[in-house]
Amino acid sequence: MTDHPASRPSRRERPAKPALTRDGIVRTAVALMRAEGLQRVTMRRLAQELDTGPASLYVYVRNTAELHAAVLDDLLGGVDLSPVRGDGDWRDRLVRVLTSYTDVLFEHPGLARSALVARPSGERYLDLVEALLALLDEGGVPGPRAAWGIDALLQFVTATAAEHAAGEKDAADSAGEWAALSAAVRGASGERHPHIAELGSDLLSGPGEARLHWGLQVLINGVLHTPRPDTPDVPGTPPPTDTP
Repeated sequence: MTDHPASRPSRRERPAKPALTRDGIVRTAVALMRAEGLQRVTMRRLAQELDTGPASLYVYVRNTAELHAAVLDDLLGGVDLSPVRGDGDWRDRLVRVLTSYTDVLFEHPGLARSALVARPSGERYLDLVEALLALLDEGGVPGPRAAWGIDALLQFVTATAAEHAAGEKDAADSAGEWAALSAAVRGASGERHPHIAELGSDLLSGPGEARLHWGLQVLINGVLHTPRPDTPDVPGTPPPTDTP
């Protein structure tokens, strides 16, 4: 005589599942990304995690691209915006905010690459944009120029994070690629590639942080002194604060 196996509870006896919400879906997607990487954050995998069907998710999120944009927006809550209200030169504070944004992307390499094409539209992204505009306004940058300027600044730091963030690529492969590039640059022919031959050491020099900081200064100075083609500067507008 054997014991009867425990009977499976009926649907009525199971605990009720929490109702689906967009916030709940995004929170689960963020947790899934932290545990398994962004490449695993698909509608099917997310539905499995939420014990529902993929079709149910499309009521709240239109597609995977929108889901990744929502995940990015959630993580943007980690960007340090406190420099906006701090003391000191506005350019230094602008660089600190953008560096904090870059650090967030460095922590999530898959997301850094996705951020190149994602179009976040959540509150945290708007908070970031508002912070950047406020600092450019403090520096005397005309509004229309600042509106285009933040696009260039965010593209630069996002691309930098996507290029350098460690991710799926094997460390040995990365080292091998760098060694091959270094050898090619240092061994460039002075006849065929005279500029590369002359500047080989400079092309390969400098830590990433220094290059990022310098690149941001170049862009900020460009925004300060380059009028938008479709919007002449308003007569009487005081010139932006000059570069140090």
